[in-house]
Amino acid sequence: MRPWTGSWRWITLVLLAWGTLLFYIGGHLVRDSESPERSSRELSKILAKLERLKQQNEDLRRMAETLRLPEGQADVGAGAAGRLRSLEEQLVRAKEQINSYRSLPADGPGRNQEELRRKTENGVRELWYFVRSEVKKLGHVETGELQKHIDILLQDLGHQQRSIMTDLYHLSQADGAGDWREKEAKDLTDLVQNRITYLQNPQDCSKAHKLVCNINKGCGYGCQLHHVVYCFMIAYGTQRTLILESQNWRYATGGWETVFMPVSETCTDRTGASTGHWSGEANDRDVQVIELPIVDSLHPRPPYLPLAIPEDLAERLQRLHGDPSVWWVSQFVKYLIRPQAWLEKEMRETTTKLGFRHPIIGVHVRRTDKVGTEAAFHPIEEYMLHVEDQFQSLARRMHVDKKRVYLATDDPSLLQEAKSKYPDYEFISDNSISWSAGLHNRYTENSLRGVILDIHFLSQTNFLVCTFSSQVCRVAYEIMQTLHPDASSYFHSLDDIYYFGGQNAHNQIAIYPHQPRTNDEIPLEPGDVIGVAGNHWDGYSKGINRKSGRTGLYPSYKVKEKIEIVKYPTYPEADKLLSKQ
Repeated sequence: MRPWTGSWRWITLVLLAWGTLLFYIGGHLVRDSESPERSSRELSKILAKLERLKQQNEDLRRMAETLRLPEGQADVGAGAAGRLRSLEEQLVRAKEQINSYRSLPADGPGRNQEELRRKTENGVRELWYFVRSEVKKLGHVETGELQKHIDILLQDLGHQQRSIMTDLYHLSQADGAGDWREKEAKDLTDLVQNRITYLQNPQDCSKAHKLVCNINKGCGYGCQLHHVVYCFMIAYGTQRTLILESQNWRYATGGWETVFMPVSETCTDRTGASTGHWSGEANDRDVQVIELPIVDSLHPRPPYLPLAIPEDLAERLQRLHGDPSVWWVSQFVKYLIRPQAWLEKEMRETTTKLGFRHPIIGVHVRRTDKVGTEAAFHPIEEYMLHVEDQFQSLARRMHVDKKRVYLATDDPSLLQEAKSKYPDYEFISDNSISWSAGLHNRYTENSLRGVILDIHFLSQTNFLVCTFSSQVCRVAYEIMQTLHPDASSYFHSLDDIYYFGGQNAHNQIAIYPHQPRTNDEIPLEPGDVIGVAGNHWDGYSKGINRKSGRTGLYPSYKVKEKIEIVKYPTYPEADKLLSKQ
Protein backbone atom coordinates (compact mmCIF):
# COMPACT_ATOMS: atom_id res chain seq x y z
CA MET A 1 0.00 0.00 0.00
CA ARG A 2 1.32 3.43 -0.88
CA PRO A 3 1.98 5.65 2.16
CA TRP A 4 -0.24 8.48 0.95
CA THR A 5 -3.14 6.10 0.24
CA GLY A 6 -3.33 4.92 3.86
CA SER A 7 -3.04 8.45 5.15
CA TRP A 8 -5.87 9.69 2.99
CA ARG A 9 -8.08 6.77 3.87
CA TRP A 10 -7.60 7.72 7.52
CA ILE A 11 -8.33 11.35 6.76
CA THR A 12 -11.44 10.39 4.78
CA LEU A 13 -12.75 8.27 7.66
CA VAL A 14 -12.23 11.15 10.09
CA LEU A 15 -13.97 13.54 7.69
CA LEU A 16 -16.95 11.21 7.52
CA ALA A 17 -16.99 10.83 11.30
CA TRP A 18 -16.79 14.54 11.78
CA GLY A 19 -19.53 15.21 9.24
CA THR A 20 -21.75 12.69 11.03
CA LEU A 21 -21.08 14.37 14.37
CA LEU A 22 -21.85 17.83 13.01
CA PHE A 23 -25.07 16.47 11.48
CA TYR A 24 -25.99 15.01 14.88
CA ILE A 25 -25.18 18.27 16.66
CA GLY A 26 -27.22 20.26 14.17
CA GLY A 27 -30.21 17.99 14.68
CA HIS A 28 -29.78 18.12 18.42
CA LEU A 29 -29.65 21.89 18.41
CA VAL A 30 -32.81 22.15 16.34
CA ARG A 31 -34.65 19.82 18.69
CA ASP A 32 -33.14 21.50 21.70
CA SER A 33 -34.14 24.97 20.58
CA GLU A 34 -37.74 23.77 20.29
CA SER A 35 -37.76 22.34 23.79
CA PRO A 36 -38.35 24.53 26.85
CA GLU A 37 -35.95 22.36 28.86
CA ARG A 38 -32.33 22.26 27.62
CA SER A 39 -29.86 19.82 29.15
CA SER A 40 -26.73 21.60 30.29
CA ARG A 41 -25.01 18.26 30.96
CA GLU A 42 -25.56 17.05 27.39
CA LEU A 43 -24.27 20.31 25.96
CA SER A 44 -21.16 20.06 28.09
CA LYS A 45 -20.48 16.55 26.78
CA ILE A 46 -20.86 17.71 23.20
CA LEU A 47 -18.49 20.62 23.78
CA ALA A 48 -15.88 18.25 25.25
CA LYS A 49 -16.15 15.96 22.21
CA LEU A 50 -15.84 18.94 19.89
CA GLU A 51 -12.70 20.08 21.67
CA ARG A 52 -11.10 16.64 21.19
CA LEU A 53 -12.17 16.55 17.55
CA LYS A 54 -10.83 20.04 17.02
CA GLN A 55 -7.41 18.93 18.23
CA GLN A 56 -7.48 15.90 15.89
CA ASN A 57 -8.47 18.21 13.05
CA GLU A 58 -5.51 20.48 13.66
CA ASP A 59 -3.19 17.46 13.50
CA LEU A 60 -4.83 16.21 10.31
CA ARG A 61 -4.70 19.62 8.67
CA ARG A 62 -0.99 19.95 9.33
CA MET A 63 -0.51 16.43 7.90
CA ALA A 64 -2.60 17.24 4.80
CA GLU A 65 -0.71 20.45 4.13
CA THR A 66 2.76 18.92 4.58
CA LEU A 67 2.16 15.45 3.10
CA ARG A 68 4.28 14.75 0.00
CA LEU A 69 1.93 13.43 -2.66
CA PRO A 70 2.77 11.76 -6.00
CA GLU A 71 2.58 13.93 -9.07
CA GLY A 72 -1.02 14.68 -10.01
CA GLN A 73 -2.33 14.18 -6.45
CA ALA A 74 -1.52 17.67 -5.12
CA ASP A 75 -5.01 18.91 -5.96
CA VAL A 76 -6.49 16.04 -3.90
CA GLY A 77 -4.45 17.04 -0.89
CA ALA A 78 -5.28 20.71 -1.34
CA GLY A 79 -8.98 19.90 -1.67
CA ALA A 80 -8.98 17.77 1.44
CA ALA A 81 -7.13 20.44 3.40
CA GLY A 82 -9.73 22.96 2.22
CA ARG A 83 -12.55 20.70 3.35
CA LEU A 84 -10.87 20.36 6.74
CA ARG A 85 -10.63 24.14 7.07
CA SER A 86 -14.29 24.46 6.09
CA LEU A 87 -15.30 21.88 8.68
CA GLU A 88 -13.24 23.63 11.31
CA GLU A 89 -15.15 26.85 10.57
CA GLN A 90 -18.40 24.90 10.97
CA LEU A 91 -17.09 23.62 14.27
CA VAL A 92 -16.41 27.14 15.52
CA ARG A 93 -19.91 28.25 14.51
CA ALA A 94 -21.46 25.18 16.15
CA LYS A 95 -19.61 25.93 19.39
CA GLU A 96 -20.77 29.55 19.31
CA GLN A 97 -24.34 28.42 18.74
CA ILE A 98 -24.19 25.96 21.62
CA ASN A 99 -22.77 28.58 23.96
CA SER A 100 -25.50 31.01 22.92
CA TYR A 101 -28.13 28.39 23.82
CA ARG A 102 -26.44 27.79 27.16
CA SER A 103 -26.51 31.53 27.93
CA LEU A 104 -30.25 31.90 27.32
CA PRO A 105 -32.29 32.17 30.52
CA ALA A 106 -34.78 29.35 30.99
CA ASP A 107 -37.61 31.63 32.16
CA GLY A 108 -38.32 33.61 29.01
CA PRO A 109 -37.44 34.41 25.41
CA GLY A 110 -33.92 35.51 24.56
CA ARG A 111 -32.93 39.11 23.94
CA ASN A 112 -32.36 38.49 20.21
CA GLN A 113 -35.83 37.01 19.85
CA GLU A 114 -37.39 39.97 21.60
CA GLU A 115 -35.47 42.53 19.57
CA LEU A 116 -36.36 40.69 16.34
CA ARG A 117 -40.04 40.64 17.29
CA ARG A 118 -40.04 44.39 17.94
CA LYS A 119 -38.08 45.03 14.76
CA THR A 120 -40.68 43.09 12.77
CA GLU A 121 -43.49 45.08 14.36
CA ASN A 122 -41.77 48.33 13.50
CA GLY A 123 -40.99 47.18 9.96
CA VAL A 124 -44.61 46.27 9.29
CA ARG A 125 -45.75 49.60 10.72
CA GLU A 126 -43.31 51.59 8.63
CA LEU A 127 -44.30 49.64 5.51
CA TRP A 128 -47.92 50.54 6.14
CA TYR A 129 -47.06 54.24 6.57
CA PHE A 130 -45.20 54.15 3.26
CA VAL A 131 -47.86 52.31 1.27
CA ARG A 132 -50.69 54.44 2.62
CA SER A 133 -48.82 57.64 1.85
CA GLU A 134 -47.93 56.60 -1.70
CA VAL A 135 -51.40 55.30 -2.56
CA LYS A 136 -53.03 58.45 -1.22
CA LYS A 137 -50.84 60.50 -3.53
CA LEU A 138 -52.34 58.59 -6.46
CA GLY A 139 -55.78 59.31 -5.09
CA HIS A 140 -55.23 63.04 -5.50
CA VAL A 141 -54.33 62.60 -9.16
CA GLU A 142 -57.14 60.31 -10.38
CA THR A 143 -60.86 60.15 -9.67
CA GLY A 144 -63.79 57.88 -10.42
CA GLU A 145 -63.27 54.14 -10.62
CA LEU A 146 -59.54 54.36 -9.92
CA GLN A 147 -60.25 56.09 -6.64
CA LYS A 148 -62.62 53.31 -5.62
CA HIS A 149 -59.94 50.72 -6.35
CA ILE A 150 -57.45 52.71 -4.30
CA ASP A 151 -59.85 52.86 -1.35
CA ILE A 152 -60.36 49.10 -1.53
CA LEU A 153 -56.60 48.57 -1.72
CA LEU A 154 -56.06 50.68 1.38
CA GLN A 155 -58.72 48.72 3.25
CA ASP A 156 -57.16 45.42 2.25
CA LEU A 157 -53.67 46.56 3.17
CA GLY A 158 -54.92 47.84 6.50
CA HIS A 159 -56.61 44.51 7.18
CA GLN A 160 -53.39 42.67 6.33
CA GLN A 161 -51.30 44.95 8.52
CA ARG A 162 -53.63 44.48 11.50
CA SER A 163 -53.65 40.73 10.95
CA ILE A 164 -49.86 40.56 11.06
CA MET A 165 -49.68 42.79 14.12
CA THR A 166 -52.24 40.60 15.89
CA ASP A 167 -50.19 37.50 15.13
CA LEU A 168 -47.09 39.21 16.49
CA TYR A 169 -48.98 40.19 19.63
CA HIS A 170 -49.99 36.57 20.23
CA LEU A 171 -46.39 35.54 19.57
CA SER A 172 -45.28 37.93 22.29
CA GLN A 173 -47.63 36.21 24.75
CA ALA A 174 -46.86 32.62 23.74
CA ASP A 175 -45.29 29.98 25.99
CA GLY A 176 -45.45 32.06 29.14
CA ALA A 177 -43.57 35.00 27.62
CA GLY A 178 -46.25 37.41 28.84
CA ASP A 179 -45.81 36.16 32.42
CA TRP A 180 -42.05 36.50 32.10
CA ARG A 181 -42.39 40.13 30.94
CA GLU A 182 -44.67 41.01 33.83
CA LYS A 183 -42.23 39.55 36.34
CA GLU A 184 -39.12 41.05 34.74
CA ALA A 185 -40.73 44.50 34.51
CA LYS A 186 -41.72 44.34 38.17
CA ASP A 187 -38.27 43.13 39.25
CA LEU A 188 -36.51 45.91 37.34
CA THR A 189 -38.93 48.54 38.62
CA ASP A 190 -38.52 47.39 42.22
CA LEU A 191 -34.75 47.43 41.81
CA VAL A 192 -34.61 51.01 40.47
CA GLN A 193 -37.25 52.40 42.84
CA ASN A 194 -35.38 50.87 45.76
CA ARG A 195 -32.11 52.46 44.63
CA ILE A 196 -33.77 55.88 44.27
CA THR A 197 -35.37 55.57 47.72
CA TYR A 198 -32.00 54.63 49.20
CA LEU A 199 -30.29 57.62 47.59
CA GLN A 200 -33.03 60.02 48.67
CA ASN A 201 -33.06 58.97 52.32
CA PRO A 202 -29.49 59.13 53.68
CA GLN A 203 -28.98 58.20 57.32
CA ASP A 204 -27.26 61.52 58.11
CA CYS A 205 -28.53 64.42 56.00
CA SER A 206 -25.90 66.81 57.42
CA LYS A 207 -23.13 64.73 55.83
CA ALA A 208 -24.86 63.75 52.61
CA HIS A 209 -23.74 65.10 49.24
CA LYS A 210 -26.65 67.04 47.75
CA LEU A 211 -27.84 68.45 44.47
CA VAL A 212 -30.23 71.41 44.61
CA CYS A 213 -32.91 71.86 41.94
CA ASN A 214 -35.39 74.74 41.80
CA ILE A 215 -38.67 73.77 40.18
CA ASN A 216 -39.60 77.26 39.00
CA LYS A 217 -38.39 77.04 35.43
CA GLY A 218 -40.35 79.48 33.26
CA CYS A 219 -42.65 76.98 31.51
CA GLY A 220 -45.72 74.79 32.00
CA TYR A 221 -46.28 71.76 34.22
CA GLY A 222 -44.97 69.11 31.84
CA CYS A 223 -41.85 71.13 31.15
CA GLN A 224 -41.26 71.75 34.86
CA LEU A 225 -41.72 68.07 35.68
CA HIS A 226 -39.15 67.18 33.03
CA HIS A 227 -36.82 69.79 34.50
CA VAL A 228 -37.00 68.01 37.87
CA VAL A 229 -36.50 64.63 36.16
CA TYR A 230 -33.32 65.94 34.52
CA CYS A 231 -32.06 67.15 37.93
CA PHE A 232 -32.96 63.78 39.45
CA MET A 233 -31.09 61.76 36.83
CA ILE A 234 -27.91 63.78 37.41
CA ALA A 235 -28.35 63.43 41.18
CA TYR A 236 -28.61 59.65 40.71
CA GLY A 237 -25.56 59.59 38.43
CA THR A 238 -23.41 61.65 40.80
CA GLN A 239 -24.68 59.89 43.96
CA ARG A 240 -26.18 63.05 45.43
CA THR A 241 -29.48 63.38 47.28
CA LEU A 242 -31.86 65.60 45.32
CA ILE A 243 -33.08 68.66 47.25
CA LEU A 244 -36.13 70.05 45.46
CA GLU A 245 -36.85 73.73 46.11
CA SER A 246 -40.52 74.29 45.31
CA GLN A 247 -41.81 76.98 47.68
CA ASN A 248 -43.88 79.60 45.84
CA TRP A 249 -44.30 77.21 42.94
CA ARG A 250 -46.29 79.04 40.28
CA TYR A 251 -48.88 76.23 40.31
CA ALA A 252 -49.09 75.74 44.09
CA THR A 253 -47.54 78.25 46.49
CA GLY A 254 -47.29 75.59 49.20
CA GLY A 255 -44.83 73.65 47.05
CA TRP A 256 -44.44 70.20 45.53
CA GLU A 257 -45.30 68.37 48.76
CA THR A 258 -48.84 69.78 48.80
CA VAL A 259 -49.60 67.72 45.67
CA PHE A 260 -47.10 64.86 45.55
CA MET A 261 -45.18 62.89 48.15
CA PRO A 262 -41.91 64.49 49.33
CA VAL A 263 -38.85 63.49 47.30
CA SER A 264 -37.19 62.62 50.63
CA GLU A 265 -38.43 61.65 54.08
CA THR A 266 -35.13 62.27 55.85
CA CYS A 267 -33.26 64.97 53.93
CA THR A 268 -34.89 68.21 52.79
CA ASP A 269 -32.32 70.68 54.15
CA ARG A 270 -29.94 72.13 51.55
CA THR A 271 -27.30 73.27 54.05
CA GLY A 272 -23.78 71.84 53.96
CA ALA A 273 -20.12 72.54 54.69
CA SER A 274 -19.56 73.89 51.17
CA THR A 275 -21.80 75.06 48.34
CA GLY A 276 -21.10 75.71 44.67
CA HIS A 277 -22.58 75.79 41.19
CA TRP A 278 -22.24 72.91 38.74
CA SER A 279 -18.80 72.87 37.11
CA GLY A 280 -18.53 69.20 36.12
CA GLU A 281 -18.68 65.94 38.04
CA ALA A 282 -14.92 65.64 38.67
CA ASN A 283 -14.53 69.29 39.76
CA ASP A 284 -17.46 69.12 42.17
CA ARG A 285 -16.50 66.01 44.15
CA ASP A 286 -15.23 67.95 47.16
CA VAL A 287 -18.22 70.31 47.25
CA GLN A 288 -21.02 69.03 49.48
CA VAL A 289 -23.92 71.00 47.97
CA ILE A 290 -24.16 71.65 44.22
CA GLU A 291 -26.75 73.92 42.60
CA LEU A 292 -27.87 72.80 39.16
CA PRO A 293 -28.92 75.21 36.39
CA ILE A 294 -31.60 74.51 33.79
CA VAL A 295 -30.50 71.98 31.21
CA ASP A 296 -30.11 74.65 28.51
CA SER A 297 -27.31 76.26 30.56
CA LEU A 298 -25.61 73.06 31.74
CA HIS A 299 -21.88 72.99 31.00
CA PRO A 300 -20.02 70.71 30.94
CA ARG A 301 -22.71 68.16 30.12
CA PRO A 302 -22.44 64.87 32.06
CA PRO A 303 -23.13 61.51 30.39
CA TYR A 304 -26.23 60.91 32.53
CA LEU A 305 -28.58 62.96 30.36
CA PRO A 306 -31.24 61.17 28.32
CA LEU A 307 -31.26 59.14 26.18
CA ALA A 308 -28.58 57.15 28.07
CA ILE A 309 -29.33 54.05 30.16
CA PRO A 310 -27.30 52.39 32.96
CA GLU A 311 -24.68 49.85 31.96
CA ASP A 312 -25.60 47.36 34.69
CA LEU A 313 -29.25 47.23 33.52
CA ALA A 314 -28.70 47.61 29.77
CA GLU A 315 -28.82 43.92 28.85
CA ARG A 316 -32.05 43.31 30.72
CA LEU A 317 -33.68 46.53 29.51
CA GLN A 318 -32.88 45.89 25.86
CA ARG A 319 -34.39 42.45 26.19
CA LEU A 320 -37.54 43.68 27.92
CA HIS A 321 -38.37 47.03 26.38
CA GLY A 322 -38.63 48.52 22.89
CA ASP A 323 -37.30 51.92 24.00
CA PRO A 324 -35.06 51.47 27.05
CA SER A 325 -34.28 55.19 27.40
CA VAL A 326 -37.98 56.04 27.80
CA TRP A 327 -38.31 53.29 30.41
CA TRP A 328 -35.37 54.77 32.32
CA VAL A 329 -36.90 58.28 32.27
CA SER A 330 -40.23 56.82 33.38
CA GLN A 331 -38.71 55.46 36.59
CA PHE A 332 -37.86 58.95 37.81
CA VAL A 333 -41.30 60.23 36.78
CA LYS A 334 -42.88 57.34 38.70
CA TYR A 335 -41.03 58.25 41.89
CA LEU A 336 -41.72 61.98 41.59
CA ILE A 337 -45.49 61.88 40.97
CA ARG A 338 -46.54 59.62 43.85
CA PRO A 339 -49.80 61.39 44.76
CA GLN A 340 -50.80 62.78 48.11
CA ALA A 341 -53.90 61.17 49.61
CA TRP A 342 -56.25 63.96 48.45
CA LEU A 343 -55.03 63.67 44.85
CA GLU A 344 -55.33 59.89 44.84
CA LYS A 345 -58.93 60.25 46.10
CA GLU A 346 -59.62 62.84 43.39
CA MET A 347 -58.37 60.42 40.71
CA ARG A 348 -60.65 57.63 41.96
CA GLU A 349 -63.72 59.86 42.18
CA THR A 350 -63.15 61.39 38.73
CA THR A 351 -62.74 57.92 37.23
CA THR A 352 -66.22 57.05 38.47
CA LYS A 353 -67.72 60.43 37.57
CA LEU A 354 -66.50 60.32 33.97
CA GLY A 355 -67.28 56.62 33.47
CA PHE A 356 -63.69 55.94 32.45
CA ARG A 357 -63.24 52.28 31.56
CA HIS A 358 -61.51 50.06 29.03
CA PRO A 359 -61.11 49.60 26.16
CA ILE A 360 -60.41 53.29 25.56
CA ILE A 361 -58.02 55.30 23.41
CA GLY A 362 -56.52 58.59 24.56
CA VAL A 363 -56.46 61.65 22.31
CA HIS A 364 -54.59 64.80 23.31
CA VAL A 365 -55.17 67.87 21.14
CA ARG A 366 -53.00 70.85 22.03
CA ARG A 367 -54.03 74.14 20.44
CA THR A 368 -53.70 77.66 22.02
CA ASP A 369 -50.01 78.54 22.57
CA LYS A 370 -48.53 75.65 20.55
CA VAL A 371 -50.18 76.13 17.16
CA GLY A 372 -48.19 78.37 14.86
CA THR A 373 -45.10 78.34 17.10
CA GLU A 374 -43.98 74.85 18.18
CA ALA A 375 -46.57 72.80 16.31
CA ALA A 376 -48.83 72.80 13.26
CA PHE A 377 -52.62 72.74 13.42
CA HIS A 378 -54.08 69.22 13.18
CA PRO A 379 -57.85 68.81 12.69
CA ILE A 380 -59.73 66.23 14.75
CA GLU A 381 -60.09 64.07 11.61
CA GLU A 382 -56.34 63.43 11.61
CA TYR A 383 -56.45 62.05 15.14
CA MET A 384 -59.54 59.96 14.54
CA LEU A 385 -58.02 58.20 11.54
CA HIS A 386 -55.52 56.57 13.89
CA VAL A 387 -58.13 56.04 16.61
CA GLU A 388 -60.23 53.97 14.20
CA ASP A 389 -57.16 51.98 13.13
CA GLN A 390 -56.42 51.11 16.73
CA PHE A 391 -59.97 50.09 17.56
CA GLN A 392 -59.93 47.70 14.62
CA SER A 393 -56.70 46.23 16.01
CA LEU A 394 -58.02 46.06 19.58
CA ALA A 395 -61.14 44.21 18.36
CA ARG A 396 -58.87 41.33 17.31
CA ARG A 397 -57.49 40.95 20.84
CA MET A 398 -60.41 41.77 23.14
CA HIS A 399 -64.12 42.46 23.27
CA VAL A 400 -64.86 46.08 22.29
CA ASP A 401 -68.32 46.87 23.60
CA LYS A 402 -68.05 50.55 22.68
CA LYS A 403 -65.49 52.76 20.98
CA ARG A 404 -64.48 55.10 23.80
CA VAL A 405 -62.10 58.04 23.49
CA TYR A 406 -60.66 60.05 26.36
CA LEU A 407 -60.30 63.53 24.87
CA ALA A 408 -57.87 65.94 26.55
CA THR A 409 -57.58 69.40 25.04
CA ASP A 410 -57.12 73.08 25.82
CA ASP A 411 -59.82 73.94 23.24
CA PRO A 412 -63.24 73.80 25.00
CA SER A 413 -65.14 73.80 21.67
CA LEU A 414 -63.49 70.60 20.42
CA LEU A 415 -65.58 68.17 22.49
CA GLN A 416 -68.84 69.18 20.82
CA GLU A 417 -67.19 69.15 17.39
CA ALA A 418 -65.91 65.61 17.96
CA LYS A 419 -69.30 64.37 19.17
CA SER A 420 -71.14 65.80 16.17
CA LYS A 421 -68.65 64.43 13.61
CA TYR A 422 -68.26 60.97 15.19
CA PRO A 423 -71.61 59.97 16.72
CA ASP A 424 -70.65 56.27 16.89
CA TYR A 425 -67.93 57.06 19.44
CA GLU A 426 -68.29 57.80 23.14
CA PHE A 427 -66.11 60.79 24.04
CA ILE A 428 -65.11 61.07 27.67
CA SER A 429 -63.83 64.49 28.65
CA ASP A 430 -64.07 67.16 31.33
CA ASN A 431 -64.63 70.55 29.72
CA SER A 432 -63.77 72.32 32.97
CA ILE A 433 -60.23 71.01 32.51
CA SER A 434 -60.19 72.39 28.97
CA TRP A 435 -61.19 75.84 30.26
CA SER A 436 -58.57 75.73 33.03
CA ALA A 437 -55.89 74.87 30.43
CA GLY A 438 -56.46 78.15 28.60
CA LEU A 439 -53.69 80.73 28.65
CA HIS A 440 -55.48 83.05 31.12
CA ASN A 441 -56.13 80.29 33.68
CA ARG A 442 -53.10 78.06 33.21
CA TYR A 443 -50.97 78.80 36.28
CA THR A 444 -53.49 78.10 39.03
CA GLU A 445 -54.06 75.23 41.44
CA ASN A 446 -57.25 74.34 39.56
CA SER A 447 -55.30 74.22 36.30
CA LEU A 448 -52.66 72.04 37.96
CA ARG A 449 -55.36 69.63 39.11
CA GLY A 450 -56.74 69.54 35.58
CA VAL A 451 -53.45 68.84 33.81
CA ILE A 452 -52.53 66.13 36.34
CA LEU A 453 -55.90 64.41 35.79
CA ASP A 454 -55.62 64.69 32.01
CA ILE A 455 -52.14 63.14 32.05
CA HIS A 456 -53.29 60.43 34.46
CA PHE A 457 -56.22 59.36 32.26
CA LEU A 458 -54.24 59.59 29.03
CA SER A 459 -51.61 57.28 30.53
CA GLN A 460 -54.31 54.80 31.55
CA THR A 461 -55.68 54.34 28.01
CA ASN A 462 -54.95 51.39 25.71
CA PHE A 463 -53.32 53.61 23.11
CA LEU A 464 -52.34 57.27 22.79
CA VAL A 465 -52.86 59.54 19.75
CA CYS A 466 -51.31 62.96 20.14
CA THR A 467 -48.46 65.28 19.16
CA PHE A 468 -45.13 64.62 20.85
CA SER A 469 -44.31 68.31 20.49
CA SER A 470 -46.46 68.60 23.63
CA GLN A 471 -44.84 67.85 26.99
CA VAL A 472 -48.22 66.73 28.35
CA CYS A 473 -48.39 63.95 25.77
CA ARG A 474 -44.79 62.86 26.40
CA VAL A 475 -45.35 62.71 30.17
CA ALA A 476 -48.47 60.56 29.66
CA TYR A 477 -46.44 58.26 27.40
CA GLU A 478 -43.68 58.02 30.03
CA ILE A 479 -46.16 57.07 32.74
CA MET A 480 -47.60 54.43 30.39
CA GLN A 481 -44.24 52.64 30.55
CA THR A 482 -44.69 52.13 34.31
CA LEU A 483 -48.10 50.46 33.81
CA HIS A 484 -47.08 47.81 31.25
CA PRO A 485 -44.00 45.66 30.72
CA ASP A 486 -43.45 47.34 27.34
CA ALA A 487 -45.72 50.17 26.14
CA SER A 488 -43.12 51.61 23.76
CA SER A 489 -45.42 51.14 20.74
CA TYR A 490 -48.67 52.28 22.38
CA PHE A 491 -48.76 55.66 20.64
CA HIS A 492 -49.07 57.52 17.37
CA SER A 493 -47.66 61.04 17.20
CA LEU A 494 -48.84 63.35 14.46
CA ASP A 495 -45.59 65.29 14.55
CA ASP A 496 -42.40 64.60 16.52
CA ILE A 497 -40.80 61.38 17.63
CA TYR A 498 -40.28 61.01 21.38
CA TYR A 499 -37.60 63.29 22.81
CA PHE A 500 -36.52 64.70 26.15
CA GLY A 501 -35.83 68.44 26.20
CA GLY A 502 -32.09 69.04 26.50
CA GLN A 503 -31.22 65.44 25.67
CA ASN A 504 -27.88 64.41 24.23
CA ALA A 505 -27.75 63.41 20.56
CA HIS A 506 -30.31 60.88 19.37
CA ASN A 507 -28.55 58.55 16.96
CA GLN A 508 -29.46 55.53 14.87
CA ILE A 509 -27.27 52.95 13.12
CA ALA A 510 -27.79 51.90 9.51
CA ILE A 511 -28.37 48.15 9.16
CA TYR A 512 -29.07 48.09 5.40
CA PRO A 513 -27.47 50.05 2.55
CA HIS A 514 -29.51 52.70 0.76
CA GLN A 515 -28.94 54.42 -2.57
CA PRO A 516 -30.86 57.69 -2.98
CA ARG A 517 -33.60 57.75 -5.60
CA THR A 518 -34.30 61.48 -5.26
CA ASN A 519 -32.27 64.55 -4.37
CA ASP A 520 -33.98 64.61 -0.95
CA GLU A 521 -32.53 61.26 0.12
CA ILE A 522 -29.10 60.41 1.53
CA PRO A 523 -26.99 57.28 1.02
CA LEU A 524 -26.48 54.77 3.83
CA GLU A 525 -23.98 52.00 4.40
CA PRO A 526 -24.32 49.43 7.20
CA GLY A 527 -22.71 50.83 10.34
CA ASP A 528 -23.23 54.51 9.45
CA VAL A 529 -24.36 56.60 12.43
CA ILE A 530 -27.37 58.80 11.68
CA GLY A 531 -28.34 61.80 13.81
CA VAL A 532 -32.15 61.69 13.90
CA ALA A 533 -34.14 64.82 13.15
CA GLY A 534 -37.56 63.16 12.97
CA ASN A 535 -39.84 60.51 11.52
CA HIS A 536 -42.19 61.66 8.76
CA TRP A 537 -44.53 58.70 9.47
CA ASP A 538 -44.63 57.86 5.77
CA GLY A 539 -41.90 55.23 5.72
CA TYR A 540 -39.10 57.81 5.79
CA SER A 541 -37.14 59.58 8.51
CA LYS A 542 -34.92 62.63 8.28
CA GLY A 543 -31.45 62.94 9.70
CA ILE A 544 -27.77 63.57 9.11
CA ASN A 545 -25.27 60.89 8.14
CA ARG A 546 -22.47 61.70 10.55
CA LYS A 547 -19.87 60.07 8.31
CA SER A 548 -20.73 61.91 5.09
CA GLY A 549 -22.21 65.01 6.72
CA ARG A 550 -25.21 64.85 4.36
CA THR A 551 -28.71 65.65 5.64
CA GLY A 552 -31.85 64.21 4.11
CA LEU A 553 -34.41 61.40 4.04
CA TYR A 554 -33.82 57.67 4.44
CA PRO A 555 -36.13 54.62 4.81
CA SER A 556 -36.97 54.20 8.49
CA TYR A 557 -36.70 50.41 8.37
CA LYS A 558 -33.07 50.54 7.26
CA VAL A 559 -31.83 51.75 10.66
CA LYS A 560 -31.99 50.70 14.30
CA GLU A 561 -31.69 52.73 17.49
CA LYS A 562 -28.20 53.36 18.85
CA ILE A 563 -28.55 52.73 22.57
CA GLU A 564 -26.26 54.95 24.64
CA ILE A 565 -24.97 52.97 27.62
CA VAL A 566 -23.41 54.83 30.54
CA LYS A 567 -21.65 53.58 33.66
CA TYR A 568 -24.05 54.73 36.38
CA PRO A 569 -23.54 53.96 40.09
CA THR A 570 -25.03 50.59 41.01
CA TYR A 571 -25.93 51.22 44.68
CA PRO A 572 -25.05 47.73 45.98
CA GLU A 573 -26.18 48.69 49.51
CA ALA A 574 -29.70 49.30 48.23
CA ASP A 575 -29.67 46.01 46.30
CA LYS A 576 -28.70 44.13 49.47
CA LEU A 577 -31.62 45.65 51.34
CA LEU A 578 -34.00 44.69 48.51
CA SER A 579 -32.75 41.08 48.49
CA LYS A 580 -33.60 40.79 52.20
CA GLN A 581 -37.18 41.94 51.73
